[in-house]
Amino acid sequence: MSYPFDDAGRRDIAARCAAFPRLPASDATLGLKPAAVAITLVAASDGSGATAFLLTRRAHGLRFHGGQWALPGGRCDEGETSIEAALRELHEETGLRLGAEHALGMLDDYPTRSGYLITPVVVWGGHEIELRPNPEEVASLHRIPLTEIARTDAVDFVTIPESSRRVVRILINGRFIHAPTAAMLYQFREVLAGRDTRVAELEQPVFAWR
Repeated sequence: MSYPFDDAGRRDIAARCAAFPRLPASDATLGLKPAAVAITLVAASDGSGATAFLLTRRAHGLRFHGGQWALPGGRCDEGETSIEAALRELHEETGLRLGAEHALGMLDDYPTRSGYLITPVVVWGGHEIELRPNPEEVASLHRIPLTEIARTDAVDFVTIPESSRRVVRILINGRFIHAPTAAMLYQFREVLAGRDTRVAELEQPVFAWR
């Protein structure tokens, strides 16, 4: 399947997000700190006209999860909606400022072992954008084509002795990205394929638990 970065592609992805039956809030997640990430859709860097998403390598000096791969995002400030938080964090990390009209939809909340409830927000970045990664938060910023996560061999599940739940991994540019990021990208891939796949019960590796 191809994912052209044009108005037709935007409408198609927006329609698939709108058709996705997002799960309601659960009592099991009460007490978790709200957070949000942006699955930001931009033009692929190779000039092909395909759609990509932004993925960061977190700065190594960060107190938590330094050096890990992540979608732009973070904790919601008091009174912020998930969309507002995702867009604010996107701007703070990448320099890309977008309005709420760029949000195409939201996926299921993902509860983390570290006590957060992350809401993924799908965002259309537009053509005329300038990215200025914040070096205090972002070591590197990458445009990953959607075709990379759509491959049949992209998603992998493994087991660990510390949990009875399957650990999800997603292969991107020859390396495995782990949950939470992998879980949210996996669900987004499934939404693009028209499948209502749930990911909240998919496990994170132990190094992401803290």
